[in-house]
Amino acid sequence: MANKFVSGTLILTLSGFVVKVIGSVNWIILSRILGGEGIGIYQMAFPIYLLALQVSSAGIPIAISIVTAEKAAKQDYGGAQRIFRISLTLLCATALFLSIIVFFGSRFLIDHQIIRESRAYYSLIALAPAIFFTTIIAGYRGYLQGWQQMTPTALSQIVEQLVRVVVMLGFAALLLPYGLDYAAGGASLGAGAGGVAALLVLLYYYYKLKRTLPTDGPIFPQEKGMQILKRLVILAVPISLASIMLPVVSNLDLLIVPRRLEAAGYSTAQATELFGYLTGMSVPLINLATILTAAMAMSLVPAISHSFTLHETKDIYNRTAGAIRIALMVTIPFSVMLYVMAEPVVTFIYNAPAAADATRAVAIAICFLGLHQVTTAILQGLKKPKIPVINMVIACSAKVLCNWFLVAIPAFGITGASYATVADIGVAAGLNLFFIYRSTGYIIDIKIILKNVFSAIVMGIAMYYAYALLQLHIGLFLSLLLTCIIGSVIYIGLMILNGGVTAEDAQKMPFFGRFF
Repeated sequence: MANKFVSGTLILTLSGFVVKVIGSVNWIILSRILGGEGIGIYQMAFPIYLLALQVSSAGIPIAISIVTAEKAAKQDYGGAQRIFRISLTLLCATALFLSIIVFFGSRFLIDHQIIRESRAYYSLIALAPAIFFTTIIAGYRGYLQGWQQMTPTALSQIVEQLVRVVVMLGFAALLLPYGLDYAAGGASLGAGAGGVAALLVLLYYYYKLKRTLPTDGPIFPQEKGMQILKRLVILAVPISLASIMLPVVSNLDLLIVPRRLEAAGYSTAQATELFGYLTGMSVPLINLATILTAAMAMSLVPAISHSFTLHETKDIYNRTAGAIRIALMVTIPFSVMLYVMAEPVVTFIYNAPAAADATRAVAIAICFLGLHQVTTAILQGLKKPKIPVINMVIACSAKVLCNWFLVAIPAFGITGASYATVADIGVAAGLNLFFIYRSTGYIIDIKIILKNVFSAIVMGIAMYYAYALLQLHIGLFLSLLLTCIIGSVIYIGLMILNGGVTAEDAQKMPFFGRFF
């Protein structure tokens, strides 16, 4: 299990990096095609899509992963397959229903000004079919992850992103002459096309796994269909509520931020553009910086569930401590790096230096987001999925208050929304850590945080002066690349010197550990 966890995390991290690179290149090109206003139109529709997607899957994929890992630990192979068949039927029904609702309800959202930008209509109807396919592939991924098979998820993510980008850019460019509303709608078609491609990949791995499962294992009593559904619902509802909180928060941003920007003196077009800077440019950079923690969280759920089923309390504690330590080690320097290099990064990637202030403010959230991803996965693996939901509701309340008061202040504007995002994720992560302490006895060692923070601050100072010097002699890309390399070397070197990274850590690295 330990080897599967490490290798699974590595596979998902590599695939996540590839997907993010492809996505970043996509956003570079798409931002230049649509501009800030076009990106804003596209982003106006996306929170509705995310909300419908979370409702349609209803937390079932993660529940499938948890229960499958439990069945695998007991060697109940037939029970795992039966649970998946029943849950997949449920997913198909809910996904189809939500797709129809979004398609035919798009005009209602526009007419009643729930979405203030009427040009987002075509984006909404284009995203409706994607809800069905994305929900189904989430179910297959959850099942395969329960068997600690991360390669299918990784490969399907890459294929999905490649197809999505090709379709998105192709239709955006093709429809641009007809207006930004048609171009944004064309870009939205990529989500459905990518879902179809990913589903084909997952079907191949599903049937491959099915042929390799033993048929002569221990015999277990067959659970009734209603018992399986009841158990899945008990697990899935709180997981779903936690997942739904993310698009709910996005929709609250959609309702509050543009209006409060207008209250601060911006026009509707300006508010749309600033909203696009934050949600379409700054926030994706945060997600890019948390590739490793997102992959780790995906692997943690079935791994913790496996250990919890076998009552391996020591393994749970060690896995929790290691995951949080790695999360801090990775996310703290990324927070500092993006804070210092915000302007050159958004200039190079998006050609939008105006997004620098929002990006600089939201960079602080990288560390909190990494912790939140990992701690949520740990609590879900411990069969305590209700706790992250309650914590996120509390955190959401903090964000709404910050958005309402800060965004309307002209001195803050869209930067106030960035600070609200930091407060939201920070409160949720802190509360998760408290409940993990109550469940496992684990508490973060302050020395670990201090070592990371000290090394990251020194790195940030060095990067600030290094970039100022390099940009006088070489171009933007080379100066940015060299500055990041210099900063990374300094951070790793300081972490080795102060004991933040040890020889034991190096020995645990897949493939390269034997050299240490």
